[in-house]
Order: sequence, then C-alpha cells, then structure tokens
Amino acid sequence: MRIALIGYGKMGKTIERIAIERGHTISAIIDVHNKEDIKTLNGSVADVAIEFSQPESAFLNISHCIENNLPIVSGTTGWLKKKPVLDEICRQNNGSFFYASNYSIGVNIFFHLNKVLAGLMKKFPEYSIEMEEIHHTEKKDAPSGTAITLAEGLMSQNPSKTKWVNEPTENGDELEIVSKRIDNVAGTHSVFYNSPIDTIEIKHTAHSREGFAQGAVMAAEWTAKNRGVFGMNDLLKFS
Repeated sequence: MRIALIGYGKMGKTIERIAIERGHTISAIIDVHNKEDIKTLNGSVADVAIEFSQPESAFLNISHCIENNLPIVSGTTGWLKKKPVLDEICRQNNGSFFYASNYSIGVNIFFHLNKVLAGLMKKFPEYSIEMEEIHHTEKKDAPSGTAITLAEGLMSQNPSKTKWVNEPTENGDELEIVSKRIDNVAGTHSVFYNSPIDTIEIKHTAHSREGFAQGAVMAAEWTAKNRGVFGMNDLLKFS
C-alpha cells in the first residue's frame, strides 16, 4: 500500500518506520518545509494518507484529501470543533475519513473501561470526579484529545457532570481536567473518584509512541478499503 504522510515530526517518523516494517511504501511526505505540496496529493499519488500535523492546518489538510479522492486517517488534536464539517464533506464526496484522538489499542480499551466505571459511579454522588493528563513539553494543545474523549465518555454515562474545564473548579457540575507537561512523557491519563474514605483511580500510561503509530497504520490499512466516516470503534469492534 502507498501511504502519504502529512506531518513528519516524531510521530510521523515512527509511523513511517512501522508502515515500512508492515510492507508498505511511503509515496509522499508533507511537512512544514513543503506544506504547499499538499496540493499535489490525490488518489493517484497514494492509497491513503496519515495526518499528524498541527491544529491550525488539520482542517485544510483533511478536506483537501477528501475532496481529491484520497482516504485519510488523522490523529491531530486541538481542532475538533470543525470535525462535523469534515464529516459532512466526506459524505458529500463519498470519501473515507478516519479520526481518533488516540490510536493505541490499550487506550481504546481504557476508553470503554472509563465509560463502564462512570455508569457505575453515578449511583454514588459522595465521590467527586477529577481527571489528569500528562504529556511531553512539545505537545501544544491542552487538554489532550485523549483527555477530552475520556471526559466526553464519562459525561455520557454520568449526568452529574455537564461540561469539562481545563482549570481548577469548585463547580460540582464541571469536570476538572488537570494538564501537566513534562519532558519525555509519551502520555499518561488518570480518572479519579475521591471520597472522604477512599479513592478509586483508573490509569493508562504509554511507554512510547509505538502503540499510537501501530494503531494509525492499522487504521490506514482498514480505511483504504472502506468509504465513510470512521473511528476506532469501527476498526476494533468494541461496541
């Protein structure tokens, strides 16, 4: 399979290595040094694109690929308010668009565990709920896309929280997400249920980018053969 990489930072380079190990070829690389070359990408150049760029460029990168018959997998976070527009562009063009805030299989198991626990804990209002996410200092958006997905999953099952905030809060309706940036941290996410007598914590710690990159390549292999708007549940069939 021919893969176009849009974004060639640490994640892009890891994806490149894993894709080649899985027998694929890299037919194009677009990064900050040749970003205008995005205009040359289409379905004749590659079978699928994998996009890990920056929040300010993600929308245009993805829409270009969809409109030029190139299936695309994206993991860029920090721009998701515009995603419904891209979903509609994909439908109108009979395109292929796969998005996930996190491509790690372990994290996606964690997403489901988070929702199950949130549903159980709604019966016990004596527990306050908090979240924490830790990433490397190069990560520009906060909270992480993974943390937002966790928050949305939690709120879908536990109506005591109606919105998330990325700051300390005393408002019982708000879910507090604490973001920390530390050198050389691939990603850690924790959900806490605190009461005066105990704490329940679920936690996922990534040890490297390998899991994210492998999941993105698996998603690309799947997306190249399908039409529509997809996410990790479609790939992994968890629900």
